[in-house]
Amino acid sequence: MNEPKYVTVTALTKYIKRKFDVDPHLSDIWIKGEISNFNLHSRGHMYFTLKDEKARIQAVMFAGANKSLKFRPENGMKVLMRGEISVYEQSGGYQVYVKEMQPDGIGSLYLAYEELKKKLQKEGLFDEIHKKTIPKYPNQVGVITSPTGAAIRDILTTINRRYPLAKVILIPALVQGVQAGASVAKAIKTANKLGTLDVLIVGRGGGSIEELWAFNEEIVAREIFASNVPIISAVGHETDFTIADFVADLRAPTPTGAAEQAVPHASDLIDRVLERKNRVKRALQEKVNSQKEKLNHYRNSYAFRYPKQLYLQKEQQLDTMMDRLSKEGQRTINRKRDNYMYLQNRLAQVHPKDQIKRSNLEHEALLKKLNREMSTLITHKQSQFQGTLAKLNALSPLKIMDRGYSLVYQDDKLIKSVNDIKTGQKLKVQLKDGQIDCQVQGTEERTIHE
Repeated sequence: MNEPKYVTVTALTKYIKRKFDVDPHLSDIWIKGEISNFNLHSRGHMYFTLKDEKARIQAVMFAGANKSLKFRPENGMKVLMRGEISVYEQSGGYQVYVKEMQPDGIGSLYLAYEELKKKLQKEGLFDEIHKKTIPKYPNQVGVITSPTGAAIRDILTTINRRYPLAKVILIPALVQGVQAGASVAKAIKTANKLGTLDVLIVGRGGGSIEELWAFNEEIVAREIFASNVPIISAVGHETDFTIADFVADLRAPTPTGAAEQAVPHASDLIDRVLERKNRVKRALQEKVNSQKEKLNHYRNSYAFRYPKQLYLQKEQQLDTMMDRLSKEGQRTINRKRDNYMYLQNRLAQVHPKDQIKRSNLEHEALLKKLNREMSTLITHKQSQFQGTLAKLNALSPLKIMDRGYSLVYQDDKLIKSVNDIKTGQKLKVQLKDGQIDCQVQGTEERTIHE
């Protein structure tokens, strides 16, 4: 008989995992079921159990896949998912590695939720600029919720415990069902008409998306936005977000949380009052002590102990100051007088009358000098003119004519040679005292010896 071959648990688990991984029917499979034991890990991974009436399977959806989810999975929610089946070697169990997931049967509600959210956000209903401030010390707190639900009990208990001075006014409304949206919107209008509320809590306890749907309706969102009274939304559990949460002036995770945000804690106020009372008391005591020290200082001062001597001393100081004032005043007057005389002398030196007188004297001197220079220049020019005129007369043709010479022209052209004329030409002879018109009868050339 052959001895059996034993395998390790690790080897067996790896073998089984390999069988799962190579099976094409398990590598991409669609599953529907109900979520239970949901756990959101601090690293963002989701671990839960997927079950139906007769079986269950472990599931995990890693952070990289679940970051695109449009909803928050929770226990009891029916879902449709796509993923692959494999074995987790460390525990030896098989599980679903979820790639996609959506609610089963309420996908249309989530689609409507996202569409309305985008629409109202684009219109600016979520903008912080429209958020009203929640009063610190409200006298009347309005609550819109079901009068029989756990939410109103939590709110009343919390407000009575924290701030019993506030009066709580319940405006009942349907918070679940087909008529719930209209009922909540009407209650908000009624609360605003009262005119006495300081803050308004609108909400209910947690539930599925169908149960919370009234707070995702447009009519409720617009009524919250139009409210003159600041509104705190308190819808569902901490992980639930509705359209009302985005429009409200303040969002609380739970009805109890809304009550805590709506009113202060009486013990905190008492502590604050006591603290301020002690601060005022300390400040007053310090002020009294300071004034006492000043009073004692004044009492022990020389003025209070010897007032007559102080008076006489001040009289003597006054005389000294008067003498100093008189001397300083006289010195000031002397300085001003000296400065005045200096300026007067400066002014006399630059007075326009003296300047005009000096300028007139300078003008007369310059005029005399100009006349002398002009006379000398004219005499010199006259002498030059006479000399030039004598030279010109010596060279003038007229003087030559006085000695019997004449000038011969033919058509205004001076004739200088017998070669320039012909027999029979008409000529003009310019004499000293006139002109003779004549005609050439003949010419005779004569040699001129140099």
